[in-house]
Amino acid sequence: MQYKGKFVKQPFNKLNKYIQQHLLHNYYLRPMINHVSQKKFKKQYKKVLNVQSNYKVHKMFRNESNKHPSNYKSFECGFVTDCLKKIKPKTILDIGSYRNYLLGLSAYYNVISVDVRPKVKVSVNENIVVKNVKNLDLFENTKLFEKSDVILSLSSIEHFGLGRYGDEIDLDADKKAFEQFKKVLKPGGYLIFTTTIKKGEPEVCFNAHRIYNINIIHNFCRSFKCIDEKFYSKSKNQFCEFEDITSKEKTWDVYMGCWVK
Repeated sequence: MQYKGKFVKQPFNKLNKYIQQHLLHNYYLRPMINHVSQKKFKKQYKKVLNVQSNYKVHKMFRNESNKHPSNYKSFECGFVTDCLKKIKPKTILDIGSYRNYLLGLSAYYNVISVDVRPKVKVSVNENIVVKNVKNLDLFENTKLFEKSDVILSLSSIEHFGLGRYGDEIDLDADKKAFEQFKKVLKPGGYLIFTTTIKKGEPEVCFNAHRIYNINIIHNFCRSFKCIDEKFYSKSKNQFCEFEDITSKEKTWDVYMGCWVK
């Protein structure tokens, strides 16, 4: 196979470096990238076989030597971490966020985790409540929620009431959830959440998720004051301006907001 253009004059190792740095995300070039990597792997494998060791060696090629992977979840967790550093809460009431992130938070904060699905407790720091978020007011003024400084919800509200996670169908469940947030959160408390967003008409991709526009999100938060909000572009894999979020059907980017009661 011959490469045309600027690649012809470059030594093979320079071609490999150029591909890794500039063309890695191009789907059609992945076979070529793997070919380059596998040649290097075969040489390394032969060397390993010749080394005296107590381990039995198997061939199992993996190439993860490029940039550390990141996606919208990384940016969401980063946004929340920055907010919590400023707020310095003692207790957090979480609604359906990423469990691995919550386990990390629970080492430092008192975290109460509410989810519609049962969880097996894996840490002594976990406080798990199996509950539909629409009915949080049943716990209002109880010891569980009366001292919560922050309500946290990452990539969850867009799923409420669609049945994906075994909850009952209720197309107004997201709206009702924000009403519960207002009731449960103490005065001066913070609501930090992330969700889907696009420009233009909002959508329901049943039963996977909803896709909101900025007007709906701001209407949900009309009883709160905005402290900070950011937008994330999945296509660019970075924070972006509102003008740069998608407007395509069935496609979404991410909204991140910190609001105070």
